[in-house]
Amino acid sequence: MTEVFTSIRRTPYQSLAAFLILFFTLFLSTIMFISLSFLYGLLGYVETRPQVTVYFQTNTPENEIFKVRDTLMNSGKILSIKYVSKEEAYKIYKELNKDNPLLLEMVSSDILPASLEIFAKKPSYLPELANFLKKQAGVDEVNFQKDILERLLTLTDILRKTTVVFFLFLIFLSILVLITTTLFKIALKKDEIELLRLLGASKFYIKKPFLLEAILFGFTASAGSFVIILALLLYLKPFFVPYLKDISQLNISLFLSKLTVWPLNAAFLSTAFFLSLIFGVGIAILATLLAIQKYLKI
Repeated sequence: MTEVFTSIRRTPYQSLAAFLILFFTLFLSTIMFISLSFLYGLLGYVETRPQVTVYFQTNTPENEIFKVRDTLMNSGKILSIKYVSKEEAYKIYKELNKDNPLLLEMVSSDILPASLEIFAKKPSYLPELANFLKKQAGVDEVNFQKDILERLLTLTDILRKTTVVFFLFLIFLSILVLITTTLFKIALKKDEIELLRLLGASKFYIKKPFLLEAILFGFTASAGSFVIILALLLYLKPFFVPYLKDISQLNISLFLSKLTVWPLNAAFLSTAFFLSLIFGVGIAILATLLAIQKYLKI
């Protein structure tokens, strides 16, 4: 490692340029990963909520509600339907308002409506199902979440495509700067490298100082950027809590396992840091190897 720090001291500006390009690449990449994880988690949460909820008038007989349910199930457009009776609605109401005795005293199961929570096989079926339900006798209200789902899908798709393009640009820029920096360092040590070759030094021995420097830059840039991002997340967390207070968890599927994104937790943050570390060290090593292979022919 002594050779690495000596090399950094000899070329401080080039070393700083290499570190900064890696730092900003990892900083932005980690932010994009966390943002996409949050959006995909939110999208998954919305998709698990009833896409259409229909509330019936309090005097609607159960058999009429079941007729509507059976008609929907026979349409071939329904994934599942959950019937929520007046009694079940009252239990849910009591649980939501257990800390407010006054509200509990004012409500009984008789005045709460029964409802159907409907999941469609495709989002395109939702307008047709909502229109059908509005025309049924005994229906009091139809809640339709198509707009929310479509907007979230559009936002996630735009961010994903933008991230891919921006991500590729960052990789290209990082590799270009790192190769240029490594080439400058190689030029300064050219006589020393030629002497090592004459003395019979192995290819790995000659490459090792450059690779160790790349690993050092990748690790420090990843750690530094993640510390700042972690501080930002902890600072902004109180601002998110009021908007997400009704959401217990946001989850995503990653590497064939389920990862909890919200609330913030050690597993998710550790995964983000690990991916950032692998990405940063990988880019640094790749750029270094390209420079060495092309210009040293070793």
